[in-house]
Amino acid sequence: MKKLLCAAIVTVPMCLASTGYVYAESDAGVAVVLRTLDKVTARTLDLTVGIDETVAYGTLDITVRKCLKRPPEETPETSTFLEINERQQDEEPLPLFMGWMFASSPALNALEHPVYDVWVIDCKMSDAEQSKGKE
Repeated sequence: MKKLLCAAIVTVPMCLASTGYVYAESDAGVAVVLRTLDKVTARTLDLTVGIDETVAYGTLDITVRKCLKRPPEETPETSTFLEINERQQDEEPLPLFMGWMFASSPALNALEHPVYDVWVIDCKMSDAEQSKGKE
């Protein structure tokens, strides 16, 4: 009952902390790999976007604010904080999404759009951090 009530009232990280689960510290990345889908044409495209950079995809402007990736010895998880706006002709951009997306659970916090899907694939680490893990 405690877990069910917890899930209904608070966010997932708080719920995990209150039930005794321990989650690992994540390393910050320098870029994110996103997979996009155009539902009209059924074409996918992988985009690599740097932190605090904006990329245009169709009518969307996707800005990556933060990317976190767990170390290889921990349970795999990549999480990314995104801002997604839709450009409209002769109008201000319409905010569609702002929040965390998780590679292991893309449906947990997804972009709701009739034409486009966007989900997180990977978080690219700096060359120094990648070589540090190989030592």
